Amino acid sequence: MSEPSFPPLFTGQDAAGSDPFARACATAEAGCDAGLVVYDLAADLLRAAIIFAPDVPLRKAAVILPICGVGFQNALGALAPPEVAVHLGWDGPIYVNGGRCGALKMAAPGQPEDEPDWLVIALELALWPPSEDTGLTPDETALYAEGCAEVDAITLLESWVRHTLVGINTWVDSGTAPLHREWIGLAHALEGKVTVKGKTGTYTGLDEDLGLLLKIGDKIELVPLTAILTRPT
Repeated sequence: MSEPSFPPLFTGQDAAGSDPFARACATAEAGCDAGLVVYDLAADLLRAAIIFAPDVPLRKAAVILPICGVGFQNALGALAPPEVAVHLGWDGPIYVNGGRCGALKMAAPGQPEDEPDWLVIALELALWPPSEDTGLTPDETALYAEGCAEVDAITLLESWVRHTLVGINTWVDSGTAPLHREWIGLAHALEGKVTVKGKTGTYTGLDEDLGLLLKIGDKIELVPLTAILTRPT
């Protein structure tokens, strides 16, 4: 298997079967330059994690997660047949043709008002379903079961990083308005009653940092993107 090629300032590291998310977080905590892409490409699963070093408070830097989601949609959209639809869940899930196909995760140290030393976004994408009997899991799918068998995993990984870099540069230059417009057009099931992080309310919109605004009772409550921060288990 050939090694992926990344844009300038990005370097790759093969996780060789270990969890890229855990390795990237450990490497970031130990101290490393931003731009490291840790990846593991199995026959049935694509896993990767990118280390960032944002120079804004974490509450604003967390928009890197939806930037990576839009970057993935753009990457797959350029490689897959035009009838393949990709949508994004607010808290990280990735849907292909309506079925959950993978997810993004985010980790970073510090409090929302702090500028984090690092931020890691991880991607996990099912390439083949675990069973030929896909009727057992009708809400879940895999990339190659959705008409994307010609999409090479290495090419998709490379394209994801490139499109994510474009999204980061747009955010730095133009703020979150372009991201907001593009992301909302890709949102999955973001209407009516929504339950996320233990809160259930009526979706009313997103704030400028793509935090979720829910009407709960008579109040509008904000669920910020920092609420979905996690760490490797």
